[in-house]
Parts: sequence; C-alpha cells; structure tokens
Amino acid sequence: MTQIGVLVGNPRPASRTLQAALALREALASALGVPVEGPVVEAATLAPAVFTEPDTIKAALDTLGQADVLVIATPTFKAAYTGLLKAVLDQAPSGWLRGKVVVPLQIAASDKHALAVEVHLRPVLSELGAVVPQALFLNEASLPADVTSFDLDALKVLR
Repeated sequence: MTQIGVLVGNPRPASRTLQAALALREALASALGVPVEGPVVEAATLAPAVFTEPDTIKAALDTLGQADVLVIATPTFKAAYTGLLKAVLDQAPSGWLRGKVVVPLQIAASDKHALAVEVHLRPVLSELGAVVPQALFLNEASLPADVTSFDLDALKVLR
C-alpha cells in the first residue's frame, strides 16, 4: 500500500500549513488512486527535542522514511523555509530520502517569495537524495484565516 507522509515545518502546531499539506496529500492520493494514509509529523511538536533529544528526532525521521511519498510543507520565514524545519532536516542521515519522491510546499504572504521553494528548499531535499518532480508555492491569501473552517475545495490549486 502506498503511503504518503507529511512533514510540516511550521513552528505553530495545527497550522494552516498543516491543513494545506494534508490537502496536498489528499490530492496526491486521489491522483495515485491510493487511500489517504501515512505518517504526519509536525516539527512544532518536535521543537523541544530538536537540540536536546536526538533520538526523538531520529524516530520521527525513521517514521517518515517509511512513507513512499513525502509532502514537506513550510511557511516562508525571512524569505526561506523555517529554521525549525532546517534543524530537523539537519539531523537526517545522509541519503535519508534517496530515491523517494518528495513534493515540497512553501506558503508565503507574497508572491515575491514564489521562488523560495525552488531556490532554498528543493536543494536541501535533493542533497538528502529526494526526487522532486514538482515544487509548489501557495500564497497564503488562498488559505482560510481559521483552520477550523478549512475547506479542501478552496484549495483547487492543489488538485
């Protein structure tokens, strides 16, 4: 069974970034004709352990490594992906994503950051061995203000 995992680099748990990543996972599962299943890891929940509990981070990375496809989503901070996501990815072993299909999703408040996913995030994922067929940018204006009112149909851009 094909599993589609999700890693979200937003330092806030239960964020709109998470909801967008889950919508993208649903769209990928639909396109692949597989059930929506696979591990979901929010870096926000790992934040207290990032620099003090390497085994916790390793376990999360091992869990994500079991997925066949990964969605790695992040908001844009200082024109790049979050430092928290970087701190998590820095603990991944060399070749962690070797041959794995990864779809990065970066969200920003302005279209002027549209290339950040290509310029900053894609190279890190490629360095880890990922196959990145498509990197996606999403302007946060297309997201609902409240995650409780998140409507997957509103994200037709991800379908």
